Amino acid sequence: MTRPVRVAIVGAGPAGIYAADALLKSEVAQDPGVSIDLFERMPAPFGLIRYGVAPDHPRIKGIVKALHQVLDKPQIRLFGNVDYPNDIGLDDLRSFYDAVIFSTGADADRALDIPGIDLEGSYGAADFVAWYDGHPEVPRTWPLNAEKVAVLGVGNVALDVARILAKTADELLPTEIPDNVYQGLKANKALEVHVFGRRGPAQAKFSPMELRELDHSPNIEVIVNPEDIDYDQGSIDTRRANKQANMVASTLENWAIRDVGDRPHKLFLHFFESPVEVLGEMGEVVALRTERTELDGTGNVRGTGTFTDWDVQSVYRAVGYYSEELSKLPFDVGSGTVPHEAGRVISGGEHMASVYVTGWIKRGPIGLIGHTKGDANETVACLLEDRAAGRLPAPEHPAPDAVVAFLEGRGVRYTTREGWHRLDAHEQALGAARGRERIKVVEREAMLDASGAPAPAGGTPAGS
Repeated sequence: MTRPVRVAIVGAGPAGIYAADALLKSEVAQDPGVSIDLFERMPAPFGLIRYGVAPDHPRIKGIVKALHQVLDKPQIRLFGNVDYPNDIGLDDLRSFYDAVIFSTGADADRALDIPGIDLEGSYGAADFVAWYDGHPEVPRTWPLNAEKVAVLGVGNVALDVARILAKTADELLPTEIPDNVYQGLKANKALEVHVFGRRGPAQAKFSPMELRELDHSPNIEVIVNPEDIDYDQGSIDTRRANKQANMVASTLENWAIRDVGDRPHKLFLHFFESPVEVLGEMGEVVALRTERTELDGTGNVRGTGTFTDWDVQSVYRAVGYYSEELSKLPFDVGSGTVPHEAGRVISGGEHMASVYVTGWIKRGPIGLIGHTKGDANETVACLLEDRAAGRLPAPEHPAPDAVVAFLEGRGVRYTTREGWHRLDAHEQALGAARGRERIKVVEREAMLDASGAPAPAGGTPAGS
């Protein structure tokens, strides 16, 4: 009897789960069948949906329900709290599976090369997001002593950071924020948050709904300078061709012409201001210097030589996520991606047999969920094409129990799908006790305990 095709997916965020879904919907799932193992560094699945989405966006986290429907399929197993490559490496995976798909995403901050960016009080947005989302691998406290804060970037992550900094802790209490985050935000001294964009309103990357949500808080006064509402022919063309860009620009126009109200926290959206230096004294941030820009007719901008120093005590850069390099895989440092052709990993001009990528590690940290699904479909189509052509080397140990014995032999305390359901129920119970939907568990050991992950019976702990 022909055995099912064995596929390992490294990374159990949306990209990895959508790849699993694509495999389950393929013809090979019917004959000879498919067996999928998801490996995830965190004890819980769902990646940036759990650790990269602001807690006051419950509708976005509704995506988890759809991901659950895939994760709960009997052909899929979850191995959480398993780190690549320390717990299991590429050669190990190839010995157990016909193919390996990497969907490790991007959760680091892209660098911004301007003077002073490394001063104390200058932070990456991804690190701050990880803190307020209760990521197990970040500190439990965050310095929130600045009364005036700058956020660099005009994407949704910049809006998330600005909104969390400008809201009160009590506004966020009904969400799933952990106790340490609530206590940290209670001590937040920020009264002014300034968001800076190098170009104009038509080039902002906000989604219209995310932008409008800024104005929903009773404590946040959103302010736009009328002088920042400007368009050239390239901007006009963008508005005509892109409905979302036009909606964003229209919202900003409306805010620019209204009277400033009396809400206690001020959130300023600045355009045509290009950050050129973070100024410091005694090693700490004391101001942000920007250069005024102007449109050049194409929608791009050029500097005007006019500089402004903004009185801020902390700076958050939200200029994009960046992927970590993966052991034994090629890596393009400039793009922060693994070189590939339609998802086939390319090394030395040739496809690495049985190795594929999908999601942000494949295309970079751009696009929405629809793009992630398309990525997965393309990658899985290539995998299946290679299988049909006999280009997938047979694994040495294809039996499903072989990888379990390997992990246990290495002393890896892994979590399972059933364990995730126990942790999920535990977090909901913590929330229910306080009239909230959920309270997220933060500490890794506490997550493992709530998951019921057994301590390894023997073996040497991986990485020791």
